[in-house]
Amino acid sequence: MTEDSLNEFAPLEIEPLIAHQPAEPRDSSRLLAVRRSDGALSHRTFRDLPDLLGPGDMLVLNRSKVWKARLEAVKATGGKSEILLMAPAGGDGLVWTGLCRKVQPGQVLTCRGGLRAECLARNPDGSYTFKFSAPVDEAWLDANGEVPLPQYILKARKRRGVQAPPDEPNYQTVYAGEAGSIAAHTAGFHFTPELFSRLAAAGVKTAFVTLHIGWGTFRPVRSEDPAAHVMMEEACCVPADTAAAINAHRAAGGRIIAVGTSSMRTLETFSDDNGIVSSGSGRAGLFIRPGYRFKVAGAFITNLHVPDSAPLYMTAAFAGRELLLKAYTEAVKEKYRFYSYGDSMIIL
Repeated sequence: MTEDSLNEFAPLEIEPLIAHQPAEPRDSSRLLAVRRSDGALSHRTFRDLPDLLGPGDMLVLNRSKVWKARLEAVKATGGKSEILLMAPAGGDGLVWTGLCRKVQPGQVLTCRGGLRAECLARNPDGSYTFKFSAPVDEAWLDANGEVPLPQYILKARKRRGVQAPPDEPNYQTVYAGEAGSIAAHTAGFHFTPELFSRLAAAGVKTAFVTLHIGWGTFRPVRSEDPAAHVMMEEACCVPADTAAAINAHRAAGGRIIAVGTSSMRTLETFSDDNGIVSSGSGRAGLFIRPGYRFKVAGAFITNLHVPDSAPLYMTAAFAGRELLLKAYTEAVKEKYRFYSYGDSMIIL
């Protein structure tokens, strides 16, 4: 790997710290505060957030909703399989791109309720195109799909022999609105309605963008040279009122706090060199790594990420790789809970 890789994170003993279920209540999760100005670290809980922020701050959050995109399937031979739907490839709900193991073009898989999925093609990015025998929409997925939990959570539960609470209400933010993500906006897991009320009372403003998290976010960075990594595009949107609110807040000297890597990537996709955010819909394909100049956000809330992941590279770009390694080393020492259901950090 080149010096641009984050291989210094590899020796950290993270596996025993992988969270297999969320904190309860959500805002009781731990919060590692990282100060870039002097490298100071402090240990808080997420419900302390109103003590760290004030009237000069605006949180920008991703309101995308995770749909139940994992489909159990059976091959013609009777063997078990599954399809992880990524996105519809047309407007009729019949053709979708998705991920699947050991499937070939021409094979037909049978999903719950007798729905048939014919594999039409293997795509250059490693995904597949499927044609279903009837339209697949949000209502059908709600009735027949499963929550697309990351494999590391399922493996952690199996290793520890634990039974977790139902994931359907937990693997979702309390403010999720528009369905379209196949992985959760995990930095937002820690917010509760009560915490939003306390933040508002402290004068903290909120604004919402949408980025539908797909394979681009969790596809590992495997290139020998990270600069060669191709970040697969994900659909995103900045409403006109959000863009206006962000620009007015920054013009008045306020600070924007991106909640999650998906919110940060949306802001960077829709901003110009002066940090002015435009409204509209588009596709985010930025791979943000150390050396990147951020244009909009002055602070960042994010979870503790998987090695060799695009979110880890973005976080290292914002914090600085040495400071982030210091923070992760401290988090391991203090037994923070890692990954999707884990604890959080705020980088100030």
